Amino acid sequence: MNRRENLKLLFAGSLGTGLVLTACSPEEKLADLSPKIAGTPGGRIPEEIKRDNDLLSDKFFTDHEMAMLTVLVDIVIPKDEVSGSASEAKVPDYIEFMMKDQPANQTAFRGGLMWVGLQATERFSKPFTEISASQQMEIIDEIAWPDKAAKEVEAGVKFFNLLRNMTVSGFYTTEIGFKDIGYVGNTPNVWDGPSKEVMDQYGLALDEKYLNVYLTPEGRGSIATWDEEGNLIS
Repeated sequence: MNRRENLKLLFAGSLGTGLVLTACSPEEKLADLSPKIAGTPGGRIPEEIKRDNDLLSDKFFTDHEMAMLTVLVDIVIPKDEVSGSASEAKVPDYIEFMMKDQPANQTAFRGGLMWVGLQATERFSKPFTEISASQQMEIIDEIAWPDKAAKEVEAGVKFFNLLRNMTVSGFYTTEIGFKDIGYVGNTPNVWDGPSKEVMDQYGLALDEKYLNVYLTPEGRGSIATWDEEGNLIS
């Protein structure tokens, strides 16, 4: 099982407890669904829209930090034959938002980016975004496996744990991530009743006089009609 499959399993197991549904009463007036900058659609109240707009209008990461972040999230979840990479799912934008939404993580995250950048400069005399992919992985491999990491890179390990958690959360809550794990949510399903083999096993059979009017997959959108005696016509 590869790294991406492990991430899928970890996230799929959290869907049952990690998704929280909220609702408002019919009497509550729904807010405008199109905030000036962005926001989550679906009946946001004015205070929520204002908060989203305030967070989205501010900027936390510098351009250089965002460039580093783009490289790092794609190391965690690279593009493969099934789906796009973390950056293609706009995970850096998600992390940018979360830094402002949860400011307690700002110092640790920015400090971690500085730590990675310093490693690149000291080892290869170039910024992290300008060294080769193999050189980048030389740094990341030392902090990506907590059980194997040396004591002197503990700060890097803690940062990469945070980065990895946020990358997975961001990726697997997007359309790309949903498709990657085959998650369809509350989607109507189709069930055509027990198979003929099961019916035969228990000596059961459909009423022959209705065989020509039973619902078929092709006719699921049609409305049933009945005669005056309550018999199904079609």
